[in-house]
Amino acid sequence: MALENITVRKSLADLVFERMHRAIKSGAYQSDERLPTEHDLAAEFEVSRPVIREALRRLREQGLIYSRRGAGSFVRVLGMKEPLGFGQLENVADLLNCYEFRLTLEPAAAAAAAARHNAVSLGAIRQALELMRDATNRQSHREDADFQFHLAIALAAKNSYFSTAMEALKDHIAVGMKFHGASVKREAAGLSRVFAEHEAICDAIAAGDAAAAKQLMFDHLTGSRERLFQTTQ
Repeated sequence: MALENITVRKSLADLVFERMHRAIKSGAYQSDERLPTEHDLAAEFEVSRPVIREALRRLREQGLIYSRRGAGSFVRVLGMKEPLGFGQLENVADLLNCYEFRLTLEPAAAAAAAARHNAVSLGAIRQALELMRDATNRQSHREDADFQFHLAIALAAKNSYFSTAMEALKDHIAVGMKFHGASVKREAAGLSRVFAEHEAICDAIAAGDAAAAKQLMFDHLTGSRERLFQTTQ
């Protein structure tokens, strides 16, 4: 089946990126091996060459491949290493520790995103925000869009350590987002307030205000933690 025929929320570039990411991590390509040409990859995945270019750009940003002018793209030695991983989240203490780590990681990523974002990375943040807006208008919460918003900010920071850590924490973060979403839905204006927090972070990043983006992300995560653990106590 062609990728164009798959109806999912992820973009075609997301799907190509994830499949190539898995192929590199699994050892399907050797260290310093030249990847197929854009034309050949487009034919393999049944997508357009601009989609392939976007997927390759993301692989380069994460340090999995490198390019040589006129020669193509090659797999990095670093790309062959296993990605950062964490054990399973087992209890409330683990969730608290996850929030503590996020309070260090994500405000810094938001500040970097404010300073380094471009039109494409800002567009990804806004795309996730619009999915959250639609869910909020329907008095619902979408954990997937929430995570994509935070991950898009880490990617916009243009530092693969931020995005790699966020991706490794995805399952842990999802637990917190699920329970947090359930808690705010119990409040009349809970979802709207939380959406407004995300929108303010996006606006600060778009304005290039690193200090505000950092503080707003810190306040959002602190509030999320407090709202969540008030309901679990």
